[in-house]
Amino acid sequence: MAMSMSGMSNMATTTAGMNMGTATGTAAMASSTGGSMDSMGGMGMGGKCKISMLWNWYTIDSCFLASSWHITSNGMFAGSCIGVILLVMALEALRRAAKEYDRFILAQHTRSLEASSPAGGASVSSRTDDNNKTAAASTSPACLGGATQKFRPNVLQHSIRALLHMLQFAVAYFVMLLAMYYNGYIIICIFIGSYLGYFIFGWETFVVKLGGQDRLQEEVTVCCG
Repeated sequence: MAMSMSGMSNMATTTAGMNMGTATGTAAMASSTGGSMDSMGGMGMGGKCKISMLWNWYTIDSCFLASSWHITSNGMFAGSCIGVILLVMALEALRRAAKEYDRFILAQHTRSLEASSPAGGASVSSRTDDNNKTAAASTSPACLGGATQKFRPNVLQHSIRALLHMLQFAVAYFVMLLAMYYNGYIIICIFIGSYLGYFIFGWETFVVKLGGQDRLQEEVTVCCG
């Protein structure tokens, strides 16, 4: 009986030792796996990139759009801020270019109508603003009768209009992605670029007698242009 009790005790001790060894091995494996995952995560984020979905004021070690855009110095961050300002100004320049191109093809169409109209069949009154831009309005009998003249750009003209629209959309989309990093400095730079861009490229003249109706409709500033 005593030998039986001793054997059972030895078996229990052996079993406990095996369980402890198994638990220790499992813990070591989990620790090793966790360390490997942390290492892979660090490599995936470019080492020390600071990215937050909350408002932040990160400068050094902040990343934008890709791990290669990794801020490692104050000078690099200042250059990034200047680049963001210029990017938003480029968006305003593209919007102005699209409007100016529409004005160009409309003026071209008006000149073609004047050249093709018979002498005395239609008169065209023009007024020149301070910037020597001419706004032409047709006073032909058809117009006086209430008919509305329509103009559709040709394929080449419309392809250029579509290209300008695509460039606006692409630049605006990149600006939106930069804003989604919630970096206070970058967002402030976006606002500054919008102000400077519109101040430079949005300065236009108005024909007073037309009540400003000669100005093409402004596009609402949204995330995607």
